[in-house]
Amino acid sequence: MSIENPNLPLPLGATPDLSDGEFAPLLSEPFARVWQAPTELRTGAATLRTRLLARTAASGAAEAGMVTSRRRRIVGNALADGVTAQTLYRAQPGRAPRPGEPLQARLIQLAAGALLDPVHCGGPAWNASHREWLVLSGGVQCGREWLSQRDYHVTPAGHEAPAWRSTEGALLFLRESGQAAAPGDQPFTVRDAEAGWPAFASGIQRRVLWHGGGQAALLYFAQPGAQVPQHVHGHDEECLMLQGELFLDDVLLQTGDYQLAPAGTGHRVTQTDTGVVIYAHGDLDLRFV
Repeated sequence: MSIENPNLPLPLGATPDLSDGEFAPLLSEPFARVWQAPTELRTGAATLRTRLLARTAASGAAEAGMVTSRRRRIVGNALADGVTAQTLYRAQPGRAPRPGEPLQARLIQLAAGALLDPVHCGGPAWNASHREWLVLSGGVQCGREWLSQRDYHVTPAGHEAPAWRSTEGALLFLRESGQAAAPGDQPFTVRDAEAGWPAFASGIQRRVLWHGGGQAALLYFAQPGAQVPQHVHGHDEECLMLQGELFLDDVLLQTGDYQLAPAGTGHRVTQTDTGVVIYAHGDLDLRFV
């Protein structure tokens, strides 16, 4: 058959009527078995389907135990004029906390000229919590200090929190926990420009911002293709994406996304194709399987 115009679809004839006696010899043995897929192919397809369904079920069960928050889907609430908060995580009241569980994790957006006063976050009672701040973008004045992108500040429990003011606008991450202050603990700041990036693993650098009781606040800087082997969590593990994309098992996290993996869970796959900068809070020493 010649094709005058190869860009047009091939011409189709009428569908043959298989009830026609002309086809009967072709549908009986020994020809019938020719139309069937080989047993090994049918078995292989069934096995692959079973494996895919099992993988999907296991992934769904693992994800059900995690808390994943996408910034673009979270409605903000006003704390003050020009100050908006988006809650990434809040612990359930009346339940015993897990190891390393935060009381609350939020993104705080300050418009240009806005002021965040401690009274906006709970007043004097707020001073009983351990508070960690990370500047995600813009600049902000913390008490007498000026902080910029990726600068980190800690206010231990029992210490009065400073007011935060931004002249140009800023986005902050605020983590609050029940972490008790150790003797001699004082507020401190880790500046991005001075902290450096110590090597941690192949293609991964890690900065320890704060640590105590086996847990830590960390920044990870990973190159494209870097991965962390399978591990389990002795403390709640939180990941906030500052830049890039990361696969945590079958969940893809992008810039602004947050995931909390409760203590006792684990991750089979932690890998980035783009390279990432991540804030993490969890075990100081990862527990590899």
